[in-house]
Amino acid sequence: MHALTGSFYKILPMRSISISLARVSIYFTGKRSDRGITMNIHEYQGKQVLKQYGVAVPNGKVAFTADEAVAAAQELGTPVVVVKAQIHAGGRGKAGGVKIAKSLDEVREYAQELIGKVLVTHQTGPEGKEVKRLLIEQGCDIKKEYYVGVVVDRSTGRVVMMASEEGGMEIEEVAAHSPEKIIKEIVDPAIGLQTFQARRLAYAIHIPAELVNKAAQFMLSLYQAFVDKDCSIAEINPLVVTGDGQVMALDAKLNFDSNALFRHKDILELRDLDEEDEKEIEASKYDLSYIALDGNIGCMVNGAGLAMATMDIIKYYGGEPANFLDVGGGATTEKVTEAFKIILSDKNVKGIFVNIFGGIMQCDVIANGVVEAAKQIGLDRPLVVRLEGTNVELGKRILEESGLNIVSADSMADGAQKIVALV
Repeated sequence: MHALTGSFYKILPMRSISISLARVSIYFTGKRSDRGITMNIHEYQGKQVLKQYGVAVPNGKVAFTADEAVAAAQELGTPVVVVKAQIHAGGRGKAGGVKIAKSLDEVREYAQELIGKVLVTHQTGPEGKEVKRLLIEQGCDIKKEYYVGVVVDRSTGRVVMMASEEGGMEIEEVAAHSPEKIIKEIVDPAIGLQTFQARRLAYAIHIPAELVNKAAQFMLSLYQAFVDKDCSIAEINPLVVTGDGQVMALDAKLNFDSNALFRHKDILELRDLDEEDEKEIEASKYDLSYIALDGNIGCMVNGAGLAMATMDIIKYYGGEPANFLDVGGGATTEKVTEAFKIILSDKNVKGIFVNIFGGIMQCDVIANGVVEAAKQIGLDRPLVVRLEGTNVELGKRILEESGLNIVSADSMADGAQKIVALV
């Protein structure tokens, strides 16, 4: 990343710009593959996957209507059931998306309340997500809650299992205020997670001694699911110990590396397009790395590091990026055209900044794509283009002779200032 961002970061410390990039920073936290967005699934789907590996989960059924919710509760036959909203976001409990029902009437009441409701959590953004399905699950006699998660540590290039006795809380808060309560085990890829490591984690987070073996087996099974299914995250929050001596996943979050989905047709079938941004779905068809944001300046860049730097510098000069879009190093004119269309389809975009450093990607290909897309859609917003690298003169000439109202920029900083001023 440093090589791409160049001298800009000599005057601006890395990561000092407070961009709202929670969904983009995953490039550097292991929640995103280098090319392509990770695929999320619902909690109930994650539990179905984990059950295949022997991970204990409460019995539950998915419901799409209040009638189905009541029927599911009847089939479970427990005096207490949990009605849980299913959306691709955490923080559902705090947002009122998890209800405890002690009768079938309450199940119906809560189901009617939740289906169609827009839940706003710290992960959804202010627009929230509409609830279209529920998980109806048996209640549990919870004695203690814990946290267990498996991620890829980009600094070591290894899988890490983390655990904490502070389950049920947002692990980010625990990391910030009580980092000593998060215990980690780094996994040797040649031999995988070892039993002694799992037991060491169980003891470290104070699992009751008589349940340490169960907890260790739980962790080993979770790790195996993570590896076999090419996960980028496998998070259990909370892991609970119950009154009858069970160790089970009360919640489950699984994200999958999109680069590996060709190996997992069963996982790909779990994709819920209703939970994804339409523009991101369209981008995935053309192998474009696109993430929608909340700003008004559309960005088209080649290379993840340069894209991050572009958004940072837009923010630095007072603008707000509307998206992360990496067209990659080997894009065709068609691919660039589609990328440009996707940017323009965002009604919040008031201007576009194209920032290309042509190495593998040739500037004339980008120029042809921009011109083609602008002509097809009708360019009605300011466009600033900075080209540098392979075939740069040809690319600039294509833009100049296009007849379009395109503002040329000499550098990344120059381009950012110009688009911010125009918007």
